[in-house]
Amino acid sequence: MRYYSPLRYPGGKGKLSNFIKLILQENLLIDGNYVEPYAGGASIALDLLINEYVSDIHINDLDFNIYCFWYSVLNFTEELCKKVFDTDISVDEWRKQKNIYLKSYEYSILEVGFSTFYLNRTNRSGILNAGLIGGKNQNGKWKMDARFNKKELINRIQLIANYKNRIHLYNEDALIIIRRLYKDLPRKTLFYLDPPYYEKGKNLYLNFYNYEDHKSIATLLKKLKNQYWIISYDNVSLIKNLYNNFKKNIYSLNYFAGGASMGKEIIIFNNNLSVPNISNPTNTKEIKKYLQFST
Repeated sequence: MRYYSPLRYPGGKGKLSNFIKLILQENLLIDGNYVEPYAGGASIALDLLINEYVSDIHINDLDFNIYCFWYSVLNFTEELCKKVFDTDISVDEWRKQKNIYLKSYEYSILEVGFSTFYLNRTNRSGILNAGLIGGKNQNGKWKMDARFNKKELINRIQLIANYKNRIHLYNEDALIIIRRLYKDLPRKTLFYLDPPYYEKGKNLYLNFYNYEDHKSIATLLKKLKNQYWIISYDNVSLIKNLYNNFKKNIYSLNYFAGGASMGKEIIIFNNNLSVPNISNPTNTKEIKKYLQFST
């Protein structure tokens, strides 16, 4: 699978791209709109757009630092690429960029966007509040430049910018953006929600959720009549109970935050969607077999 996003994300859902392409095909949603209210690295959205499965993508992130990065990709492309090319990959530079990130209100959108990108590529597992890859003494197995291939990352940024007229960027609370886009966009739209993990969210994300936040999402989605949506979570009983009347698929997914491990995730579908009978939606081989059998 080709990666289009310049950002690394813990629990990144890029492996779901092929399954969501299949969902779009089976529900006649090709060439429609696609919405990610919790965009983060936006890996699925970019894959769908660049491979022409959807006409427009709508990406939203409440984290102002993440928003600044995507805004810079779309509106300060050349300046951002120059920063990527010119900036040293060093511990001193990391300290400088971390200071910008922590005091974002004192800097420009471009400076904040680049600092977010720099920390994402040099911190462990891409977690913005984590430590430096290799440690501050750079005596670890991997060094801080291990995930910072400048040429490749610049190519990704430039490719995304080519689609800027079809990328709609927001910096709002997820519930607000869902309500508005539900009214504004045509029915030929798929919403994919990937909220902060229920159990580990506070260790991974700046804007983590408590139970009432997760409950508010479920309450809103249940009100979205005649609309297509998917939501994914870590597999916990409280979440399954919130969506007890909806279709579900529980599957295994590799995690790389804090060391490689295997976890269980759950993907939940609104009842309007036709859902392919696939045991693991991240398994490309299984999806290919399904396509061969169905055709």
